[in-house]
Order: sequence, then C-alpha cells, then structure tokens
Amino acid sequence: MLLALGAMAFGSGLAQWATGGDAPARAASREPTAVSNSRAVERTPSSAVAARGMLGSGRQVTLAFGGDVHFETPISERLASSPASVLTPIAPSLRRADIAMVNLETAVTNRGKPAPKEYVFRAPASAFSALRSGGVDLVTVANNHGMDYGTTGLKDTLEAGKRAGVRVVGAGWNDKQAYAPFRVTVKGQRITIIGATQVLDDHLVSAWTAGPGKMGLASAKDEVRLVRAVRAARRASDTVVVYVHWGVELSGCPTTDQRSLARKLVGAGADIVVGSHAHVLLGAGKLKHALVAYGLGNFVFYASREVTSQTGVLEVAVTGRRIDRYRWLPARISGGIPHPVSGRARARELSHWRSLRSCTDLKP
Repeated sequence: MLLALGAMAFGSGLAQWATGGDAPARAASREPTAVSNSRAVERTPSSAVAARGMLGSGRQVTLAFGGDVHFETPISERLASSPASVLTPIAPSLRRADIAMVNLETAVTNRGKPAPKEYVFRAPASAFSALRSGGVDLVTVANNHGMDYGTTGLKDTLEAGKRAGVRVVGAGWNDKQAYAPFRVTVKGQRITIIGATQVLDDHLVSAWTAGPGKMGLASAKDEVRLVRAVRAARRASDTVVVYVHWGVELSGCPTTDQRSLARKLVGAGADIVVGSHAHVLLGAGKLKHALVAYGLGNFVFYASREVTSQTGVLEVAVTGRRIDRYRWLPARISGGIPHPVSGRARARELSHWRSLRSCTDLKP
C-alpha cells in the first residue's frame, strides 16, 4: 500500500519504493522530499518524461481492487468501537499491493441534507481511518451515493480523505478536478487512475455532474469527456486504470452499455478497467491487451443474500502496459466485513468467478 498519502488526488503525487517477492517492502527513495504525513516522494525531472516503451521502467507493479464500500449497520457499530479493526480480515490482501483501491459508496459527513432518493448513505470521518488502516490507498467516490448529502457532504468527504491521507478521485470542485486522475510513480512506473460513474439517478444527473465552476462527480454518461481524459492520461503514463461505476443491480452479466464503454476506454488507452455497482460479481478477463473486470461486487457492505456476500480482491501485476498476471482472492462478507476463504470453499468461489466470464466479451 502507499504509505501516508498526503495532498488531494487532483495533482501529481510521485513516489518510489523498493519491493521484493509477493509482499512488497516499501523503502524511501534516495533523495526524498518531505510532504505531509511524513510521506517520502521522489520528483521526476522533466527530462525523464522521454519516449518510453510498452514496459515503461521495466519494473512490475502490483495493484489491488475491491468493490463497494459503505459503513452502514452492522459495520457502523464496529467503526464506532474500533476503526482500525474494520478491515482487519482482508487487510493482508490489500497491503501486499503497491496500490490498493476501492469504491467508496457513501458521503463522509455529519452535515448536509439527504438527497431526494430511496437510499442515502453517510459515515463519520473515521471511515477513512478504517480504510487507511486496512491498506486502502485510494478511493473513487464517482457513484450514485457520492453526493447523498449534497455538495456539503461531498466537500466534507474530500476534506476528510485529505486529512486521513487517502486519495480521492472521481469528484471535485469543478469538472476539471472531477475528471482529473490520481498520478503516482511506483518503481519508476507512471501510474494514472481515473474514477467515473455511469450510474446516476435520472432526476439527479444534472445536479450531481461536475461542470465549469460547479462541484460534482465525473460522469461516465459523458463518454466523450471520459474518453478524452483517458487519452490525455495515456500520453504521460505507463499504466492507465479506469474505475467505473456501472451496470445493473443484481445482474451478473455486463450490459451492452458496459461492453461498449469498455471497448472505448481500452481503445483510448486504458490498460485496466474495473467496475462496481451491481452488488454481485461479474466476469473479468482480457479485452485486447487490457484487463477488464466488469464487477467486483460488494466489499465492505451489508449483504443479505448469498450472492451479494460473494466478494474478494482483484490483484493485478502489471509492467507498463503489459498485464503480467491477474488473480481473484475470494472472500465472503459476514457482518458487513469481507473474510478470505480457503480450502474447498476457496476452490468453489474461484470456479464460480471464472464461470462469470462466459457471458462477457472477454478472454482468459
């Protein structure tokens, strides 16, 4: 996991670690510059942004992705008593990655008015402490709950993430910030991550979508704008990731819109496309050179059915634009918390996860 992240994710954050084996050990760069939360960074000189090959620096980076996260009951009780322990069961799967990311599907605020919709979620600022303690470095709030408590709630969410050292993408004070990626250099590899949502309540699309001088979310409904952001990221990145909130709740197969958008994102230069929203798992695999995971399901979330309790961590090893390997680390949600499974249960979950690819346009 990235250590002690400082400023908000709307600029460039550059860091470098030494790693080894399957459980990377981070080390500060030789000439660190101190930033908030004692994070050591290494600035990349402009001369280093020269022509680079498909493999970038040639060093492998590991990314980990989880699905939907909120802190409603029963998770709220554990959050109130011991924030640092909320993700304890799944934390090892997140911490061993160089960068770990989830979809934060709640406003982090104690202010604001609830939006006119059926379900609204909010959590205290300790939610970010729980995420950071569990190994999460980065969240996207571009989803249909990101502004459940309006612009006041979104402002509080962004500020709480900044204080906790957890980067936030997919939202901002204007459209430029909302579509801006998180950038970080890990082991010489320039990693760029963008968050956007294709799911917004019809009557809230206008109010929630960021615009010039207007706070809001990055909308994947504006495909032209999102594709433009990916193309811009491609020009100055070795690995481009897009996390999209999309699909249909409880549907285990991607929609025509999801497939179409995935092709456009990959065509624009995305190397990894991951998504959430359905609250169930969807298939994952290769689309041309890229890796697409249509749905990561719930992660830290109440789950009332067996199918909605199936979860896990998607771990991806990538060298520049090359996907070296990917694997699913299956878990089950109990009491709102993901718990890794083993033995025969693990084998069953993996078999089920692989079978989900059959209704996609993806290859192993």
